[in-house]
Amino acid sequence: MPRLVTLLCCLLVAACATRAPAPSSDSLFQDQLFAAPSTPISAGDVFAVSDEMRRYLREEIAGELRAKGSQQGLIDALYRSDQLKLEYDAAMTRNAAEAFHARTGNCLSLVLMTAAFAKEIGLQVRYQSVFADETWSRTGDLYYLIGHVNLSIGKKPDDGGALNFDRDQVTIDFLPIRDVLRTRTRVIGEQTIVAMYMNNRAVEAMAAGRLDDAYWWAREAVRQDPRYLSAYTTLGAVYQRRGRPQDAERAYAFVLEREPGNTRALSNLVPALNEQGRVAEAQEAKFRLERLEPYPPFSYFNRGQAALQAGDYRAARDLFTKELDRAAYYHEFHFWLAVALAKLGDIEQAREHLRQAMDTSTTRRDHDLYAAKLDRIEASGPPVVHRRMRPESILERTVR
Repeated sequence: MPRLVTLLCCLLVAACATRAPAPSSDSLFQDQLFAAPSTPISAGDVFAVSDEMRRYLREEIAGELRAKGSQQGLIDALYRSDQLKLEYDAAMTRNAAEAFHARTGNCLSLVLMTAAFAKEIGLQVRYQSVFADETWSRTGDLYYLIGHVNLSIGKKPDDGGALNFDRDQVTIDFLPIRDVLRTRTRVIGEQTIVAMYMNNRAVEAMAAGRLDDAYWWAREAVRQDPRYLSAYTTLGAVYQRRGRPQDAERAYAFVLEREPGNTRALSNLVPALNEQGRVAEAQEAKFRLERLEPYPPFSYFNRGQAALQAGDYRAARDLFTKELDRAAYYHEFHFWLAVALAKLGDIEQAREHLRQAMDTSTTRRDHDLYAAKLDRIEASGPPVVHRRMRPESILERTVR
């Protein structure tokens, strides 16, 4: 029976269910439209073990590895002791060495770091995609679908002996053990994990306005695993923001040819067609999307924002509550519900949802922001309502 240990490691879900022959994607690249990346992009850096990491293995935890065995010693040293004091922060995706140096990272970063250490000391590593309910988040006008994967570490084979990975593995996962045991998983390759990392970096660069960097990260994600279709959606979004809706359409069409029900690609296709003046085709794609997804993510939230702007605070409260009914742990929904409640004079409930926004926030910046808002509402009344931008792209990225 595999053992389980809890760890923050929420990642992107791979888009393809089978390992069919890799599609040809070279025709989608338009390198001439983009300046060189600001930093080198190399798959070899993702799991690279730094001298600092090797010193940690050699000097800090060598005793634990000997006393407990490599597998249990590594897990205890990384996640059950006070040595590293790792801090979870979803703001940036770091590679293994960066996460170790900073002692912080999002879920993907922590998985990369764990895998790098495990491979360095000869342990076996396996990645699984976890089938879970869809969860969404956003940054500005970018919407993200959050998936989940976990990591299993197997012991070293004995000299000349075989090892049963399924029997001797330890699975490291964010979900509570009872939930992990009930979920279905699918093994995915390391090339998919690398593509997820590249895709995350592309989305982060796009959110920061660095479109040239975003292009090269998305391009490399496609190259690392041509079957990871989320990277094509990101590539299309980069083209769209560069003012190249035709190229964006080709990337989205590439996904839809393989997954006709892919709502992320279809959602992004609608504005790409509109920008080309192909209104009838855009309307047809929109109707198709509405049939697939009549109540898309953030639909109640966006209506709640409109109600706030119109001064209809009761409607805003009810709409934000509906969004929370299907995403109970998303911090921004709690925050805006607190705003509506404060406008209605329900200060105690507003405080409670601000506290929940703090508790469910995934970055130190958001946590501090909500803490300041809570201080303000307790001192002088409700927070100020700020107008939000309309969403432009729907992508996939780790945020939890």
